[in-house]
Amino acid sequence: MKFLAFAAAAVFAAGAALADPVEGVWQTQPDEGSYAHVKMAPCGGGKVCGKITRTFNNSGEYKSPNIGKTLVINMQPQGGGKYEGKVWQPAKDRIFLGKMALNGNRLQLSGCVAGGLICKNQTWARIQ
Repeated sequence: MKFLAFAAAAVFAAGAALADPVEGVWQTQPDEGSYAHVKMAPCGGGKVCGKITRTFNNSGEYKSPNIGKTLVINMQPQGGGKYEGKVWQPAKDRIFLGKMALNGNRLQLSGCVAGGLICKNQTWARIQ
């Protein structure tokens, strides 16, 4: 019986250790007067994606048609808290080359054009 309890604890601990450090809920910077909460989670092949879970504007929380849409697309870990993939900008309805850099409870995101030469940056704050 002790072995089963130990095995279950080991499996649970291994699962927690394998979780990507960027997983969780993040608050975006305001863009065109609105901001969102984005849930970052695995999306297959070792990649991380982020879906919009809540949206806010100057009046408070509102039900945007973007809730449930993927904002961070197929971010592949590069090591050292850095990721590469794509990001969707709802205000322009465009997908850009994307990069992320994790630094504690801050996440720097970049959406880039021209092969990464011209980028727009945002810093997100961890909520959960």
